[in-house]
Amino acid sequence: MDFERDMLALLPDLRAFARVLVRRHADADDLVQDAVLRMWQAQHRFEPGTNLRAWAFTILRNRFYNAFLSKHAHDNVDDVAQHLVATPALQERLAEGRDIRRALHRLEPKLREVLALTVASGLSHDDAARVMGCPVGTVKSRAFRARRELRRLLDEGAQPLTAEEQRPTRREMSDEDERLAQALE
Repeated sequence: MDFERDMLALLPDLRAFARVLVRRHADADDLVQDAVLRMWQAQHRFEPGTNLRAWAFTILRNRFYNAFLSKHAHDNVDDVAQHLVATPALQERLAEGRDIRRALHRLEPKLREVLALTVASGLSHDDAARVMGCPVGTVKSRAFRARRELRRLLDEGAQPLTAEEQRPTRREMSDEDERLAQALE
């Protein structure tokens, strides 16, 4: 394993995740730079053969919480929305008056984070669990609740989901939206 080469290959994904966590490009770049520096300094603690991607995302997430969270508590919402509206079906929802940013703002921070990791950054539930420092079952549960809540908020004009409401049914979407449709179910 060539640590430097593998770490450099992760930079685009790390930057994309940083953009989900912080609003401004400059802050995302600073966050990635700080995380890469930490990874470089801690490379002796990385165990070859384990998941470098999850390790790198964990470091980036921890640096975010340490350096940015107190200053930018809600900035990541707009960035998650930007990733989620990149498909035609969701653009139609925007055209129909649905406000994804408003719905994302209404999600609990832990639910927004799981969407950022699994939908926007494409991490598996196992990798997201490593990044978030919680069991895989917790990630799956949060992802389910986040998708259900976000879908309901979008379908109901961003009104909160009540405990009595049932899980919404899947709407037909184009083949391009298959991945996102699965994520939102």
